[in-house]
Amino acid sequence: MPLSSYREFDAALAFAAQSTERTMERLLPKGDEGEAQVFEAMRYSSLGGGKRLRAFFVLAGATLFKVGAVPALRTASAIEFVHAYSLIHDDLPAMDDDDLRRGKPSCHKQFDEATAILAGDALQTLAFEVLADTDTHGDPAVRAHLVVDLAKAAGAHGMVGGQMLDLLAEEQDAEEMSIGTITRLQRLKTGALISFSCTAGAILGKAAEPMRSALSAYAHDLGLAFQIVDDLLDVEGDPSVVGKATGKDAAAGKATFVSILGLERARAQASMLARQAAAHLEPFGDKADLLRQAANFVVSRRA
Repeated sequence: MPLSSYREFDAALAFAAQSTERTMERLLPKGDEGEAQVFEAMRYSSLGGGKRLRAFFVLAGATLFKVGAVPALRTASAIEFVHAYSLIHDDLPAMDDDDLRRGKPSCHKQFDEATAILAGDALQTLAFEVLADTDTHGDPAVRAHLVVDLAKAAGAHGMVGGQMLDLLAEEQDAEEMSIGTITRLQRLKTGALISFSCTAGAILGKAAEPMRSALSAYAHDLGLAFQIVDDLLDVEGDPSVVGKATGKDAAAGKATFVSILGLERARAQASMLARQAAAHLEPFGDKADLLRQAANFVVSRRA
């Protein structure tokens, strides 16, 4: 049953998660060779947890352009590998120093810091290996486009650059941080990978530029809404539900959307951005209904 046959978001998200997890499991290395510990750490950190929302965006976008299941699932797996690598490194003592991730010990706590670094490195390179393989798409130009766009989203002008800004922000007085500065930081740190996830289906389907632009605009607004909700969850969330420690931003005196806007204005801003995101999907008509529901999910989630 393809994703397009689902009408309710929760069922579609569960289907996307299960389908992507099965593909990831097949793509991940395993064995009992000398390097088996890094295989185990890769699998520990990327399988068996998470909403797979980024994978859902890839699959939902792919249905708009009638992309086959194998290319869509391999691309969804690649973005989940990059996301898992980023979480491993984000949890390290040199970064956010988190002991929990998805309700279980972080990779460096389950193994050790050196293994965690290597597992993150290996997951990142596996993502590009998957995208560059002919099984992902028969057209080398499409594969190159996917590789270039994911590299930009994950690199110094995307997620890595946003993480650097986040680290630098910890050294600044929170009262000096403007909403524009926080928006740019989060657009890079969180929004860039979400943007790739939302537009990957259009790349796979060789869609016209206006269609890709509509999905990019959707992703821009949705990515900001997603981060605002993350900031709200850090203040109001239940650690047992969120799956990681909460209250860390406030304890560190870190500027966030919530600290600048306040709880009520932050909630209102997230809802407004979700509505804007949904409005960008008008060119796709009813075919994009699951993506519209995803916008509502992002602002109502509890984890």
